[in-house]
Amino acid sequence: MRLVKDGTKRPAVTISYPEGVRQDRLNPGEAGLAPLLTPTPRALTIKLVNAFKPHLRGLASYPYRAVDAPIKLDQNESPYDLPPELKQQALRRLEGLHWNRYPSLHADEVRAKLAEGLGWPPEGLVVSPGSNLLIQALVQAANRVVDTAPTFPHYAFSAKMQAAPYQQVPLGPEFTLPTEGLSQAMKGEPALVFLPNPHAPTGRLFPASEVAVLAHQARETGGLLVLDEAYQQFSGSDHLELARTNPHVALLRTFSKAWGLGGIRAGYLLGSTEVCAVVQNFLPPFGVPAHTAAILLTVLEHPEYTRGVVQTLVAERERVYAALQEHPSWKVYPSQTNFFLIRTPDAAAAYQGLLARGILVRRQDHYFGLEGCIRVSIGTPEENTRFLEAALALPEVSHA
Repeated sequence: MRLVKDGTKRPAVTISYPEGVRQDRLNPGEAGLAPLLTPTPRALTIKLVNAFKPHLRGLASYPYRAVDAPIKLDQNESPYDLPPELKQQALRRLEGLHWNRYPSLHADEVRAKLAEGLGWPPEGLVVSPGSNLLIQALVQAANRVVDTAPTFPHYAFSAKMQAAPYQQVPLGPEFTLPTEGLSQAMKGEPALVFLPNPHAPTGRLFPASEVAVLAHQARETGGLLVLDEAYQQFSGSDHLELARTNPHVALLRTFSKAWGLGGIRAGYLLGSTEVCAVVQNFLPPFGVPAHTAAILLTVLEHPEYTRGVVQTLVAERERVYAALQEHPSWKVYPSQTNFFLIRTPDAAAAYQGLLARGILVRRQDHYFGLEGCIRVSIGTPEENTRFLEAALALPEVSHA
């Protein structure tokens, strides 16, 4: 596999965006909520500006700012916290550990438990404090990065942070997979290709046959196709067999969505032992804290709990989707995740109108191809009903 850099000097960075994309809008904060740049004290700028790599100076921060609201439907989290009995089990496990000792070098016990459940060798798993760190490690190791527009913004952020050559390929009509465009982009120097499936932020599940075409191209070109399966459990499908038969495919997963563990920050990469060995080297040793491992092991011992939560959220997703079909001015895209992408006449007005009614959602209108769009997570049945009532009470609806 020739994905990994060979140690030669990297050429001048090239960043390629779809035609018509405003580069200053790729990673902005929520309009009116967060600045594009994190302010830097002038004294620090004067003293240290030359100590930083030039491409990092002024790099936009992650586009999010916390906003208080009674109903939080903006981050695609599970609306359900772990039940007290599972929390107590995790605390008892943690109580039995030596807190003065470093944790396992590579979260070996967690890897073994995951491997057992997945039928996968432990050497083909990398556990990390959040999948974002795995994305950054993959980009550090890669020659160049390819993804779609729109997509999860951390791929682009990581490429910019590493000064990696970066190319985006626009999705097709109705957010279809641009198989031909991605295949062409993968030719030449081996590329690292990120593809969420189910896709974020559109919620679409791409056909397995089309994903297989890209997997074949990755093998032919010596690259790596990373399928981000953050929302896999909500779709009822996965790419485990594809990764098993093709070492040029790796799967990225998180515990922040279906597992309901966004607060502990944990994710893992599943792939060939070669790929995982390289990625592991770009992560800090002893990187998964003891308390994180204790919680993960407890939850992995009770998969029936997570399955029940997923069933509830999928049922609610279908209820909300059916109800939103009656909205006179919103277009709701089908979803195989725990959120909906909704195109509105005015994203800012929809966002503010819902917030005024106690419901926090996420604006998406600053991303390529998502003009007028907001994103809404699936909450509890009560929260979803409140959202539906608020959506139909907005001024744009009452005056329609």
